[in-house]
Amino acid sequence: MTAPLTVGAVVITMGDRPGELRALLDSVAAQEGDRVEVVVVGNGTPVTGLPEGVRTVELPENLGIPGGRNAGIEAFGPAGRDVDVLLFLDDDGRLARTDTARLVREAFAADHRLGIVGFRIADPDTGRTQRRHVPRLRASDPLRSSRATTFLGGANAVRTAVFAEVGGLPEEFFYAHEETDLAWRALDAGWSVGYRADMVLFHPTAPPSRHAVYHRLVARNRVWLARRNLPAPLVPVYLGVWLLLTLLRRPSASALRAWFSGFAEGWRTPCGGRRPMRWRTVWRLTRMGRPPVI
Repeated sequence: MTAPLTVGAVVITMGDRPGELRALLDSVAAQEGDRVEVVVVGNGTPVTGLPEGVRTVELPENLGIPGGRNAGIEAFGPAGRDVDVLLFLDDDGRLARTDTARLVREAFAADHRLGIVGFRIADPDTGRTQRRHVPRLRASDPLRSSRATTFLGGANAVRTAVFAEVGGLPEEFFYAHEETDLAWRALDAGWSVGYRADMVLFHPTAPPSRHAVYHRLVARNRVWLARRNLPAPLVPVYLGVWLLLTLLRRPSASALRAWFSGFAEGWRTPCGGRRPMRWRTVWRLTRMGRPPVI
């Protein structure tokens, strides 16, 4: 009889949501089956007052979302090898069900090439899922599970063998698009990515633009994403499409200035190592309904 997969969890925090963090940790502790070991990463902040048994990593400075999560991964050994699967959960979220860890174990046990699973994010008061939280290009039912080409960073599970094969999250990004970078590398290595509507994280509805540097980093990292991962002929196509979409959305003048500042920064600054995906991966993404030009 095969032993059940071991599951850990990484939560990064800046120390400004102690009540929400405690509620999240309680929801992880309430999971059925084997205990989920949790590591809380203080991203440039000390971490205190956590439940017994929760491990902590305190970083001397804020390394951003990917840097903080990478530190959490390494707390489970190189590339997280001490466990089979890692959950990544936002510190102001809460697992909606007590069987989520069991569903995760079953999903990864049933498909040995499943590398990443994105959860459904739902508002705790209304139960609704925002359109931007469904990782499919076409508008569709958020209650429908499917294969995907990306995933949500604050509510997901990743097989640690993925990190061992393709590396961790791109720390240079700091915030925005680091999930797609990892998903593209995993897909290019032959792993699959899924979206599971029955794995739910309750999270308050909030616009991503609440972050002061949102527009600049989104634009900069979009350029870096293309430069790092796309075959050379697709780089200008992908970025041209996103430039057009940004203009069509008619952002405010200040947001547009920040966006163009980030877009220029993305071209003139190092983006990390370049590993363009194979053309067969481009075709795979296209067949899945999301060609890497949008």
